[in-house]
Amino acid sequence: MDTIFMAVFSVTAIGVACAVLLCISSKVMYVKADERVTALKSSLPGSNCGACGYPGCAGYAEALVKDPAIKTNLCTPGGASVAGELSRIMGVESGTVLKKLAVVRCLGDSEAQQVKMDYAGIKTCYAATEIFGGQGACTYGCLGYGDCKNVCPSDAICIENNLAKVNANCIGCGICVKVCPNQIITIEENLAVPIVLCQNHEKGGVVRKKCSKGCLACTKCVRECPESAITMEENLAVINPEKCTNCGHCAEICMTKCIGGIA
Repeated sequence: MDTIFMAVFSVTAIGVACAVLLCISSKVMYVKADERVTALKSSLPGSNCGACGYPGCAGYAEALVKDPAIKTNLCTPGGASVAGELSRIMGVESGTVLKKLAVVRCLGDSEAQQVKMDYAGIKTCYAATEIFGGQGACTYGCLGYGDCKNVCPSDAICIENNLAKVNANCIGCGICVKVCPNQIITIEENLAVPIVLCQNHEKGGVVRKKCSKGCLACTKCVRECPESAITMEENLAVINPEKCTNCGHCAEICMTKCIGGIA
């Protein structure tokens, strides 16, 4: 009986001692939180998309307080209203929030792209990439199973003819970019210039056999661009938005019409 009593007493004493130490430590080691961080967090949309360049909304809020040089207009999903509120809390002027848009760099729908096999696996883009790149002949293009659509917080993506398409609801959060296994979705800020809607780096003859809308690396757009804004990199045309004047000539002469506007 004495042994049991001593055991219970010892455990109780240790518990009380630990509680006292924890209370003392919480007082001694307490770090007062900046109220602005809490206010900033509550003002942000909470999507934690990372479009601002920081690890979630909490990371962005903490960064704003730590470094006054960081701009308050980096939250693309929040838009001008959130930027204005963040600026009010930080006591700075609100900058212009640039419109961003997700762009699917592929035109290889079920009509344009050849089929290499009858895919009967799990109907996700990630799973399809693990099994010979899915049923489409082009392993660089859109797989069409909607992994991007399933994670889009604004219902801005739909699947038509096995090809993902982005509509006006897009807030440029970038979540779709992270889940696309073929990395064919990009977030674009300069919406006034054309873009090459193809990511296939194979030679033109190979591309032609797989997709009727792929870049053939013919260099015609490179040679005829009046601003020398287009280069050929790894068999794929690349447009420099800083040089491009959006004259539209490249889109007109492209033999497969894989150069288009996104505005």
